Amino acid sequence: MSESRRPDAGRRLLITGMVLTVLGALTAAGALWSVLSSYTVVTARRAMEPTYHEGDRVVVERLSGADVRRGDVVLYGVPDRYVGLAVLQRVIGLGGDRVVFADGMLTINGTPADEPYVKEAYPGFGTAPYDVKVPAGRMFLLGDNRGNANDSRYFLSEDSGTVPTAAVQGRALKGGGAPVKLGLAVVLGVLVTLGGGICVLAGRRPRRSGYGR
Repeated sequence: MSESRRPDAGRRLLITGMVLTVLGALTAAGALWSVLSSYTVVTARRAMEPTYHEGDRVVVERLSGADVRRGDVVLYGVPDRYVGLAVLQRVIGLGGDRVVFADGMLTINGTPADEPYVKEAYPGFGTAPYDVKVPAGRMFLLGDNRGNANDSRYFLSEDSGTVPTAAVQGRALKGGGAPVKLGLAVVLGVLVTLGGGICVLAGRRPRRSGYGR
């Protein structure tokens, strides 16, 4: 009786393997697509020190400017600055905000800015005083390394240095939790696919009959 059951066992193993192969492939492909479509990696420059050091690889979550908040480090690009290349800078003011630098102090809507991430002792290091009312749909950006950042301060004659929020390509992640989880899902999917393939091969493997020995 045990010999007659072997074809059924092989069939079950074959079906199990096919199911695992399909599920694993779908999991790996879906997670990989999510990583590629939702995130990108850029190289930091000195303008964002000490938050990011030159050469650091920064994971950027793709999103629209409508999701940007004050204080976010964003990747953006405009055709008339930086030779059209995208850069990382911190959002200091959004539409309706008043950003003022005077007497060595940066204020936002009349409140002194709390900027523990700034490299120099003074948040407006190396620049003349300015008073900017950020237009709707635009943002005012500064680099964390105020002594070496070519940011909104140097374009005050062009829309008060502001750029449209539509120029945002993504926001730098504070941690790599989501991409790491998706990466693990890709690995898991690949492993399940391999396991399913092994089951399929085992299920198709012909079994020797016990008769005629």
